Amino acid sequence: MTPIATPQPQLEAVIFDWAGTMVDFGSFAPTQIFVDAFAQAYGFELSLEEARRPMGLGKWQHIEALGQDPDVGPRWVAQFGRPMSEDDVRHIYDTFIPLQVERVGAHSDLIPGALELVNALRRQGLKIGSTTGYPRQVMQRLMVLAAESGYEPDCTVCADDLAAGARPGPWMALACVQDLHIGAVSHCVKVDDTVPGIAEGLNAGMWTVGLALSGSPAGWTQAEYEQADEATRRAVRERVTPIFEAAGAHFVIDTVADLPAVLREIEERLALGLRP
Repeated sequence: MTPIATPQPQLEAVIFDWAGTMVDFGSFAPTQIFVDAFAQAYGFELSLEEARRPMGLGKWQHIEALGQDPDVGPRWVAQFGRPMSEDDVRHIYDTFIPLQVERVGAHSDLIPGALELVNALRRQGLKIGSTTGYPRQVMQRLMVLAAESGYEPDCTVCADDLAAGARPGPWMALACVQDLHIGAVSHCVKVDDTVPGIAEGLNAGMWTVGLALSGSPAGWTQAEYEQADEATRRAVRERVTPIFEAAGAHFVIDTVADLPAVLREIEERLALGLRP
């Protein structure tokens, strides 16, 4: 009997976000510091929920988006008598960056299962890329801390690295394709905990995977996640999953620890000639 040929693996790379995806369960480092930066720069009160809304954008664009938020914007006008200006954005950004560099280490722990996943992917011959809404100045600190824990992606592209811009455009993900010498964007998977990060992958022509429980939309600490019973997890999953589905994510899972089953399914789709 002639053996049935096993399709050759086609996936080449997985491109991960950072906060809320591989480190910083719940993505608390950037969100809390936005709250603190608004308070320090202008004495303006911003809630943690409001700070989370534009997550995934570059930090400058994040501040701009908060200034246009339907809740935050009118409150800003009421307090200052004018809309948020570019000078205001610059002042908040300049306040935010040193705070973020100072505190990023407090939220640098790897998400459970992340390191084991990356090691398994490398054994399978996959390359590991990464993109982030953090500027390079912050990432220089965070990458050192992550490396001390064993996580060193093959490339990291930051929000301020490219003249073309950051998310939701495809440019950071495509920079990874170039850096990693990938043969086809359809052989890449983008994994992220934010809607702009999913848009980045879709706009680059990649498979996309949203993370329902480890990232910013869920807003859980690791302890809260670990202590939650299945009914509580299901309730959050049912709240967050439609957000990613509406954004066009091909798959939604709880955390990166659940990624292997998704990658097997993507391989099966590729073997059938399907593309993102």
